Amino acid sequence: MKRLLLTSALPYANGHIHIGHLVEYTQTDIFARYWRMTGRRSIYLCADDTHGTAIMIRARQEGRSEVDVIADMSAAHQRDFAAFQIRFDHYGSTNSPANRALCEQIWASLRERGMVTTKEVTQLFDPKEGMFLADRFVKGTCPKCAAPDQYGDSCDRCGSTYAATDLVEPRSALTGARPEVRSAQHLMVAIEPERPFLATWTQGEGRMPKEIANYLAGHFLSEPLRDWDVSRPAPYFGFEIPDAPGNYWYVWFDAPIGYMAASKEWCDREGEAFDDWWRSEETEIVHVIGKDIVYFHTLFWPAMLRAARFSLPSRVQVHGFLTVNGEKMSKSKGTFVLASTYLKHLDPAYLRYYYASKLSSKVDDIDLNLEELVNKVNAELVNKVVNLASRSARFVAQTGLSAAYPDDGGLFAAAAAEGEAIGAAYAAFDYARATRSIVSLADRANEYVDRMQPWALAKQPEKKAEVQAVCTVALNLFRQIVIYLAPVLPKLAEDVARLLGCPMDRWELAKTPLVGTKVAAYEHLMKRVDPGAVEKMIAESRPAEEAGAQGGAGAAAAGAGVAAAGAVAAQAGAAQGAGAPAAASPAAAQGEAAEDDGAALAKEPLAPECTIDDFTKVDLRVARIVAAEHVPEAKKLLKLTVSLGGEARRTVFAGIKAYYKPEDLIGRLVIVCANLAPRKMKFGLSEGMVLAAGDETVHLLAPDSGAKPGMRVH
Repeated sequence: MKRLLLTSALPYANGHIHIGHLVEYTQTDIFARYWRMTGRRSIYLCADDTHGTAIMIRARQEGRSEVDVIADMSAAHQRDFAAFQIRFDHYGSTNSPANRALCEQIWASLRERGMVTTKEVTQLFDPKEGMFLADRFVKGTCPKCAAPDQYGDSCDRCGSTYAATDLVEPRSALTGARPEVRSAQHLMVAIEPERPFLATWTQGEGRMPKEIANYLAGHFLSEPLRDWDVSRPAPYFGFEIPDAPGNYWYVWFDAPIGYMAASKEWCDREGEAFDDWWRSEETEIVHVIGKDIVYFHTLFWPAMLRAARFSLPSRVQVHGFLTVNGEKMSKSKGTFVLASTYLKHLDPAYLRYYYASKLSSKVDDIDLNLEELVNKVNAELVNKVVNLASRSARFVAQTGLSAAYPDDGGLFAAAAAEGEAIGAAYAAFDYARATRSIVSLADRANEYVDRMQPWALAKQPEKKAEVQAVCTVALNLFRQIVIYLAPVLPKLAEDVARLLGCPMDRWELAKTPLVGTKVAAYEHLMKRVDPGAVEKMIAESRPAEEAGAQGGAGAAAAGAGVAAAGAVAAQAGAAQGAGAPAAASPAAAQGEAAEDDGAALAKEPLAPECTIDDFTKVDLRVARIVAAEHVPEAKKLLKLTVSLGGEARRTVFAGIKAYYKPEDLIGRLVIVCANLAPRKMKFGLSEGMVLAAGDETVHLLAPDSGAKPGMRVH
C-alpha cells in the first residue's frame, strides 16, 4: 500500500476548540487509526493557523504580542485534542520558519510561471487604527433594506450581499471611527490558465464527494476563474512578502502550506525525506475539510501545488456542518459547547462514538441530538458491547480462557468474515455503515450469551468446563467487536487489552480466537451516560445572564431533550383505556424546557400519606428489557420481556407504542414493580409495571450506572 499523509483543516488560533470542530478531527483520527491497524504507513499532521488581522487585533486588545497569544492557544488546542484521543504525529504552527521557507519557495514558482499580477484594490480604512478593514470589521446600515448594524459583506435581515463601501453610514467595528475609502496595490494570483487542468482534476474518480465535484463544475469551473487576492498591506500579522516590502501574504495563502511545513518538521525529526511525502507517487495525500472551505482546497491549493511541482491530494474528503438538536449551535441555548466544557461532564468516548455512527462519505450535515446521544451510547455501547464482558469475564477470572476454542455455531468465523466489509467502510469514510455492522455483531453475541446463560451454569459445579467454554466464546466475540471499534474507541481497546492480556492494535487479530490465556479481574469499562451530566454541560455553556434567566444550572437544558425523570409511576396503559399495567416513555420534546414551576405537582397532587410499612410492600427492582415487540391487535401497546437477572423473566404490556420503537428499547435498564399482581389481558398475561414520570409527555425511569438486573430499589 502507498504511504498515507493525512491532514485536517488547521484550527484558527483565535478561538478554542468546540464540539463542532471535533467532527472533523474525530473523522480524520478514525481514518488514520484504521489504516495504522492494517499496517499501512500513515501519518496524521496538523498545525495552528495563526496569521491574520483577527490575531493582531486580539493581541493589541490584550496588551500582548501575537506570538504569546498563539502560543497559549496552541497549548490549549493540543490539550483538548489529546483529551479527545485525537492523535497527531506532529502538530505545528503556520508561524514557523519551515512554513516561511515553503511559502517563499512556492511564491517563487508562481512568479516564475507568470501567475502573479498586481491590482489596485479599494477598501475602507480606519484612520484611528491606521489599517485597512476586512469586511467583518466594518458595520453600517444595509444599502438594500436599511437594516442597521450590519457587517460589511452581507445583511442578516434581507440576505443581500454587497461591498463594504456600499454600506450606509459605515463605522469601524474596532474604533467606531467613520472609515475612509482608500486604495492600495494588492498582489494577485491568476488561476484562470489552470482552469482546464482543474476541470479535469476535480472530476477524477474518488477525488472528492460527487456532490462537491458537481458543485465546482457548475458554480466555478463553468466560467473564467477570478484572480485570487493573496496579499494584505501593513499592518498585518503574517509573513512579509520578500519581493513586495510592506505587503504580507494573506492568511489563506500560507495556511494550507502549513500542511507541508508540519510535514517538513516531522521529516526533520524522524530522519525522513520530505520529497518522499510531497513529491512521490508512492504517497497518497488526503485532506479532510468542512464544506465551507472547499474552493480554497480544490481550486487555489491544487493550482499552487502544481505550479511548484508538488504532489496533489488524492482525495479531499468533505463533511457537513454540525447542528445540535436540529438547530445551529447556540450560546444562548447552551449548545455552543467548548471541548473543555464537555470534558468536565462527559466521557469523550461518547462523542467519538456518536459522531462515528453519523458520519458517512457524503457531505450531509450532522445533528447532535443530545437525547439520542444518551440513548445510543447506553443502549449500544454499554448494554450491548461492554456488557458482553461484564456478563462473562468474572466467571473465568480463576480459570482463564479454554485451551482450545469451543464450538460456537460459526459465530466467530462469521464475525471474522465481516472484518473486510467493516474495514472497507472505514476506508471509504463511511463510519455509520461500519458501526451498524459492529452493533449487529454485538446483537448476535448477546443472543448467544442470553441463550447459554453462564450465570446459571456457574451455579452448577459439575458444569465448570461448560462455563469456561461459554465465556471463552463470549469474550472472543467481545474482543472481535472491540478490535473493530478500536479506530473509534482507542481507550476502550487499551482497557480490553489489559483485561484479556492481549494486543488489540492490529486489524488481523480479529481473525484468530484467543485461547488459553488469563483474564484479569473485571473493572468497569464504560459508564452509562447520565442525562443530568448533559444538562449541567448545557447549563455551563450558557452565558451567565442566560443561565440566570432560565433558573441557572438547576433548570433543564432548553432544547437539550434530556430532562431528568422524577420518581413517579405512570399507569399509561390504564389511562389510555387499555387496562394493562404500562410503562412510560421518552424524554421531553426537543426545544421544550422542563421548568420547576409547580405545574406538574398541581396537576397531580400528592397521594394520601403512607407508612414505611406500606412502602416496603412494593418491590421495585432493576430490570433489563431483553425483548420488545408490537402487539398487532392493540393500537398503543408494546409487549416487553424484562429480565430480573438470571432466568427470572417477566412479560409486561406497556402503552408506549406512540413513543418508542421496539428495537430502541432492547438492552435498556428500567425500574419495575416486580410484585404487582399479574393481570390477564386478551393479549396475554401482564406480570408487572415499568416505572415512569410525567403526564402528556412521560419519561421512562432508568437506574444510575452500575445497577444490575435484580437489584432492589430501597
